[in-house]
Amino acid sequence: MARNIQSLERAAAMLRLLAGGERRLGLSEIASALDLAKGTAHGILRTLQAEGFVEQDPASGRYQLGAELLRLGNSYLDVHELRARALVWTDDLARSSGESVHLGVLHQQGVLIVHHVFRPDDSRQVLEVGAMQPLHSTALGKVLSAYDPVAHNEAVEVEREGFTARTVTDPDGFEAILDLTRARGYAADVEETWEGIASVAAPIHDRRRMPVGAVGVTGAVERVCKDGELRPELIAAVRDCARAVSRDLGAGRF
Repeated sequence: MARNIQSLERAAAMLRLLAGGERRLGLSEIASALDLAKGTAHGILRTLQAEGFVEQDPASGRYQLGAELLRLGNSYLDVHELRARALVWTDDLARSSGESVHLGVLHQQGVLIVHHVFRPDDSRQVLEVGAMQPLHSTALGKVLSAYDPVAHNEAVEVEREGFTARTVTDPDGFEAILDLTRARGYAADVEETWEGIASVAAPIHDRRRMPVGAVGVTGAVERVCKDGELRPELIAAVRDCARAVSRDLGAGRF
């Protein structure tokens, strides 16, 4: 019978340890938990860090899971499964909100629209499945950037274009928006990408509670907003839809 490779076993144990904690771990803590010499643990961490599977906080020197590991984890979820799980809930959202609904995932430094439910009226509309949206200005993009470290890296490493006078392009302003998005559980786009158009979006998580997409409604400012603010009932409906899809993906209650 083939023998296991000890270095790979230790690396796997290290990743499981980092995945199971709610905080960053230091070298001594990792070495002690896995009964490894500090030199051995440091060598494995250095290799994992070089591959992007582990990140080290420059201020504290502590370690956490890296963006590349999250990217690989997200690829485990088939986009078709995400779309299939979202079909009923996005249809319901379109009916209750009276607006068009989009389901988006991270793809090539942007948001790929993988499902689009038309606004339930008789107006002429164009199917946007396959279209790309920017990460920094759209509600879908802000949600992904706020919750997905890979999307965040993509958003901050590119030049952020100012589509309208409302688009936030400076780094500090953008990070403040992402902090606000995480704090309240949804993102907004009020004429930041297109004049006269507003949207609100919330994150979708999988069974490992990792962000795998975002769902949102989009419509004319005068319908989506009231007195200059997003309508609270729309925000609640979008968040309920995102939670429902997440539950169907095995995420449990949020």
